[in-house]
Amino acid sequence: MSDTILIADARAARRSAAAPGFWQRVARDRAVALLRRLTSGAILLRERGRDELLGDPRGALGTVELNVHAPSFWSTLALGGSIGAGEAFVGGLWSTPDLVTLLRLLVRDRAVLLDVEAGWASLPLRLVRRAAHWRRRNHRAGSERNIADHYDLGDDLFARFLDPSMTYSSAWFEHPGQSLADAQQAKLRRLCRLVDLAPGDRLLEIGTGWGSLACSAAGEFGAQVTTTTISQNQFAAARRRVAAAGLSERVELRLQDYRDLDGPFDKLLSCEMVEAVGARYLPTYLRVCAERLRPGGLLGLQAITLRDQHYDRALGDVDYIQRHVFPGSFIPSVTAIVTAATRHTDLRLVRMEDFGPHYATTLQRWREAVEADPLPFLQRDPDGGLLRAWVYYFAYCEAGFRERNVGVCHLRFERAGA
Repeated sequence: MSDTILIADARAARRSAAAPGFWQRVARDRAVALLRRLTSGAILLRERGRDELLGDPRGALGTVELNVHAPSFWSTLALGGSIGAGEAFVGGLWSTPDLVTLLRLLVRDRAVLLDVEAGWASLPLRLVRRAAHWRRRNHRAGSERNIADHYDLGDDLFARFLDPSMTYSSAWFEHPGQSLADAQQAKLRRLCRLVDLAPGDRLLEIGTGWGSLACSAAGEFGAQVTTTTISQNQFAAARRRVAAAGLSERVELRLQDYRDLDGPFDKLLSCEMVEAVGARYLPTYLRVCAERLRPGGLLGLQAITLRDQHYDRALGDVDYIQRHVFPGSFIPSVTAIVTAATRHTDLRLVRMEDFGPHYATTLQRWREAVEADPLPFLQRDPDGGLLRAWVYYFAYCEAGFRERNVGVCHLRFERAGA
């Protein structure tokens, strides 16, 4: 990854000449002292023509460069913690030739990252962000706003990195070097087989996306599909895709909140939708899934999941993704999903498979596609902020999956009865 792509403007060179103020020096001293404790690798800090090695270069992740282009990076980090670090990257205050490895190092040495996050200077802003995240909770009106803020940015932007099916979720790579398009089709088929989808089955899909799963379920597996979304843009695009595939008689599209659906259905699939409902509404979401199934029906989920050991803390925090990418979102743990299903439904988990490394590869492919064709992003934002925002988003998530801090699972539930 070249610094030219990440910086994308000439102003960074001018900023680097600025002398740090007193507060910036204090913030730098604290951050440097903490980063010296890194054990899984080292950071080669390059700033104002000087190099400084922080951490242990003998660690498993080796040494990665961090180029600081402006002293305001340190005050932004102190005030904003990990979110501030991401915002500073988007603002061009720092860069690195290997963003994923740098973020992996901080994920792996989590104790250091948490100490950087927990500084007293960042407390007011952390409280403000928690309040803002609470205001983005996913009641009906809130869900519509949250979904629109990300998914209705324009199909042309998403088409720059997604495969032709516009599948915006983890692929399943059946072998090294498989194309992203083929790996996405493999994932769609695995989801359909997760619920033993067969011709004539009445299938409900919660979360249409751009229609790829609905088309696969109806076209390849012969199901009668009802699919719902609350994204105006995706609803219109999916309707065009369904019509173009000649599947309008087998796929019913609804522009409807999942809480307003009726049933029953034989099978239900929902691919990376649970993350959008919010922790408060997880029981409601699973209860609706159960209620929409006939007795003995099958539910298949593809869900991004957080390590159980980190879940309780994460509920009280706001991270970069929640702040800038998916407002109102949360990442459940497997235990949280199963506990909610047990307490609030008659669903029973009968199968689970984690394939987190496949998501790391998916995100890498998306990031590489953006970096290979940055011009459309720079045309929207010549200063490069939009480009850096998408690169950081993908790298941030890729690092989490590579370190197994987050995973992605296929879960199969059966509803009681016959």
